[in-house]
Amino acid sequence: MLCDLYMIEIIIMKLCLIYNYAQHYRTNIFALMDKEFDISFVFGDSMNDVKKMDYSLLRGNVMETHTRNLFGGWYWQPKVVSQLFKDYDSYILLGETRALSTWVFCVLARILKPKKKVYFWSHAWYGKETALEKLIKKILFRLPNSGVFCYGNYARGLMIKEGFNSDKLYTIHNSLAYDQQLAIRKELNENLVFKEHFCNDNKNLFFVGRLTSVKKLDQILKAMVICRNRGVNYNLTFIGGGEKTEELKNLVKEFYLEQQVWFYGPCYDEVELSSLIYNADLCVAPGNIGLTAMHSMVFGTPCITHNDFKWQMPEFEAIKLYKTGCFFNRDDVEDLAERIDEWFRVNGKDRNMVRKSCMEEIDDEWNPYFQIEVLKKNLK
Repeated sequence: MLCDLYMIEIIIMKLCLIYNYAQHYRTNIFALMDKEFDISFVFGDSMNDVKKMDYSLLRGNVMETHTRNLFGGWYWQPKVVSQLFKDYDSYILLGETRALSTWVFCVLARILKPKKKVYFWSHAWYGKETALEKLIKKILFRLPNSGVFCYGNYARGLMIKEGFNSDKLYTIHNSLAYDQQLAIRKELNENLVFKEHFCNDNKNLFFVGRLTSVKKLDQILKAMVICRNRGVNYNLTFIGGGEKTEELKNLVKEFYLEQQVWFYGPCYDEVELSSLIYNADLCVAPGNIGLTAMHSMVFGTPCITHNDFKWQMPEFEAIKLYKTGCFFNRDDVEDLAERIDEWFRVNGKDRNMVRKSCMEEIDDEWNPYFQIEVLKKNLK
């Protein structure tokens, strides 16, 4: 009987999600929320070159607001504060410190609408905050009266150390286009795409994403030279384009790696991309790894990235040591080379077991079905 009452409460609760942008890669989770809750959406209208989702996939009311950039990186989302006075029981806002409209909304909610439930959905804590940033965050993240959905356990742990109530911190992780990826994954098979291109039997490293300075991709090339000097050669495929492409090509020539590095270019066909990832051996991301980890693991390929977690994105938590990948000392190319060699010494003999471990990690916790269960459990 109590369970039935709980389910009735979930069904009749009116929820409003207020977000900076409707990112295309979040389509699955937004669509699931639309299915499970009586929900309306308020989205900002701009986020650099990130692709926007198709609003027609949502049944609930969708409102778009023009984000106004203010001073010093602060911004204001019109139409946000007015949602507080509409017929919603609960709100989920993106907890960004520079969203002035979020501050005003939360302060007014505390004063004028204390019975309404307010949550944040946020990266939350990184561990690299200055004293001033900590102070600002401690004020902001105590404003929502019902808690914070954190992307990772690392951030949740840091918030607990800062004195936040653990009962109001919920790990929700992240997700991509999981349904589409799962359907594609069922059709994947091993092929000779890398052997035919490189004409050798080397292990195949890859990176997928924008080739930008923050990704520190030159470190992969330098590590490959170190490995070569030790007598071990690897192939490397860059899948993507970006500002660092020409610089990386020049380094390849300087290091005499032309026969071992493939600039595949951007790839937007998920079937084609999935085959490349599935048939590679190791994803290497010397900078922060972010969504690349999930994209790689869902198709069965492990990842290596740096171990200075305060400079990472939350998805580093999907890496389980010597099961789904490993870590190296940040900006230490000697250690990166050693960890690459070590990975193949320890895990190189059973590629199918590694594939299974990577896929299971995503299937267990990094997908929209895991996220929707966290929301259903904790939205009161």
